Amino acid sequence: MTGGAGFIGSAVVRHIIENTDDLVCVVDKLTYAGNPENLASVEKSDRFRFEKADICCKETMEQIFNSFAHTHVMHLAAESHVDRSIDGPEEFIKTNIFGTYTLLETARKYYISLTDENKERFRFHHISTDEVYGDLEGPEDYFRETTPYAPSSPYSASKASSDHLVRAWMRTFGLPTLVTNCSNNYGPCHFPEKLIPLIILHALDGKELPVYGKGLQIRDWLYVEDHARALYLAATRGVPGETYNIGGHNEKKNIEVVKTICALLDELSPRKDGVSYETQIVYVKDRPGHDLRYAIDPAKITRELGWVPQETFESGIRKTVLWYLEHKDSWCARVLSGAYKMERLGTGE
Repeated sequence: MTGGAGFIGSAVVRHIIENTDDLVCVVDKLTYAGNPENLASVEKSDRFRFEKADICCKETMEQIFNSFAHTHVMHLAAESHVDRSIDGPEEFIKTNIFGTYTLLETARKYYISLTDENKERFRFHHISTDEVYGDLEGPEDYFRETTPYAPSSPYSASKASSDHLVRAWMRTFGLPTLVTNCSNNYGPCHFPEKLIPLIILHALDGKELPVYGKGLQIRDWLYVEDHARALYLAATRGVPGETYNIGGHNEKKNIEVVKTICALLDELSPRKDGVSYETQIVYVKDRPGHDLRYAIDPAKITRELGWVPQETFESGIRKTVLWYLEHKDSWCARVLSGAYKMERLGTGE
């Protein structure tokens, strides 16, 4: 699994180690969003292995592929923050496009070497985003697996490119691939540059809570552990050549999300002065090309693989706020200070 020390990847690793008998080899470069502490609960398992490596390095990927007799590749490694892609697109092009190409070529050579029985089991599962579809106009519209691509940012364009590569490697070379496109994730271990953890931690630190424009952008929120279950189902039971959209049935305006977090913090960790955290909200200039509405129709993965989310937004956001409150002086403090960068699984650093 690539990107297994990141937010979504680590949730998938924890799900696999805690709920199956499978072995997992995590490949992660440990860039700023890759945190070894996300894997602390499973790192001592004899079914877990970690390799610090760059997916763009062909020789290293070939060595790892040849040293681990795997049946599935789950590709989650990606640069994923839209604002960062606007400030500096190059890393997104390298990792999301060239990195995916390198993995596909490595997987293709590995696949050719397999016995017929192992070829039947092998899958290359590419994890993507709903942002490749652009945005929606009417309130009744939804992203479906047949929705045309119309990416709006360097990030979503790079992910769209990688999606096309994955499908081309199946059509041209016969590599058994499948793609999943998910809505916005939230939950424990989310890097603080993203909306929900940023709002929680800024609020607790007495900082302003920045909201783009008027906060009317609508997102479909998916609890990360629900997503992890869906990804495992897609990887192990999904059909090669298929795409599965994964959404949480939780459309919320950004300003609603921010105010919900403020209300929970008012209840769970009230300010000493008794004033609501909502008073810290400030509205800032909208970012370029900001999509207005995302919403996924996950009917296909429900119908074909039996997946449904277990968390509502209300239950999931409460769990999330509680997790950040419980880990404010540990995980959060180490991430914000940069201390987590000194921890390196399997590298002796």
